[in-house]
Amino acid sequence: MYKPIEIADRIYSVGCRDWDIRDFHGYSTYEGTTYNAFLILGEKNILIDTVKEKFSDEFFSNISKIIDPKKIDIVISNHTEMDHSGAIPRLMQVIGEEKPLYCSKMGAKNLKSHFNRDFNFKVVGSGDELKIGDRTFSFLETRMLHWPDSMFTYLVEDAILFSSDAFGQHYSGDKFFDDEIGDEIIPHARKYYANILLHFSPRVQALLKDVAKMNLKINMICPDHGILWRENPSKIIEAYDKWSRQEPANKVVVIFDSMWDSTTKMARSITSGIESEDVAVRLMNTRKWHRSDIMTEIIEAGAIAVGSPTLNNGIFPVIADVMTYIKGLRPQNKIAAAFGSYGWSGEAVKILNNEFSEMKLDIIDEGIKVQYVPDEDDLNKCFDLGVKIAKTLKQKLSGGKDGQ
Repeated sequence: MYKPIEIADRIYSVGCRDWDIRDFHGYSTYEGTTYNAFLILGEKNILIDTVKEKFSDEFFSNISKIIDPKKIDIVISNHTEMDHSGAIPRLMQVIGEEKPLYCSKMGAKNLKSHFNRDFNFKVVGSGDELKIGDRTFSFLETRMLHWPDSMFTYLVEDAILFSSDAFGQHYSGDKFFDDEIGDEIIPHARKYYANILLHFSPRVQALLKDVAKMNLKINMICPDHGILWRENPSKIIEAYDKWSRQEPANKVVVIFDSMWDSTTKMARSITSGIESEDVAVRLMNTRKWHRSDIMTEIIEAGAIAVGSPTLNNGIFPVIADVMTYIKGLRPQNKIAAAFGSYGWSGEAVKILNNEFSEMKLDIIDEGIKVQYVPDEDDLNKCFDLGVKIAKTLKQKLSGGKDGQ
């Protein structure tokens, strides 16, 4: 159960913990997640977001520990994805469907489509305000962060930013605030960004610039997932600025899979070559590492090397899965190289290079393919490829071009 917490004067967190979820749309969630919702009491009682439908009973129980749910006067939907809007139909039935539901234009469209209901929508856009008693709610549309309907709600007098899915983490634990958990939460936030928001990085940069121009005072950031940022909200804002810039780092991620260990041997030799140049490297077997954990490493790397055996004239299925996932998240400013073993046709390296080209990565070598089992000469070539990757990356970081 999730105990409601008063996070500020007359403002309560009333969401739910999902301890058991281990996969969120292909993203591994080893420590579960939360569906955060917020109740603001005042001249009128306002609820921001709800929870996944299966947690509705717990959600209403949490609200009931503070007020009778029927006394909620206004609902604000920052994001219509079903883990945040799933309880809206039951909520509106309880409080009265004539009561206003504030959301973006796309939010109203989405909610109509999701639930086939025409609630009393009050459509708002960036710059619109809702003044209720001694509090002012200001709205900022954040389209495609990460849905077309997404928006922020800023509570002016309390300087609290209700940030929808931005600045969140898939984490469910006994801590509720950043000062309670410390830097332990940052890897969760990085994984969240890498797997949900990375491909929207240009929009994140634009949003951060817009928020900076608004010169908002922010005492607390309340995302829809994970812990709340109250001690140092600027820490997560600065992290988003860093991650969204996608600047290359002195690190290589070597991703591979193998059938009879030939590609494994190649991957290890390439890794040794990279290490010989004092460049950080992470060797990741796709049978052992989830695609979302691989993506989390890539976000802070300047290069990737991908190895696959050839199977049925194509790349190995698990590598194809990972490549499709990476491609959709659009990592930028990285160099790339391919390698792999084969029996008789050997198309894998060519296919991987085509994938790199479509991703607009900088291919620094035509790649290495080895028939059957790599011999000492083949492994030396793999070592040299690792050296080339490392040297090219270092020159890129120092302002050189194309590793020359």
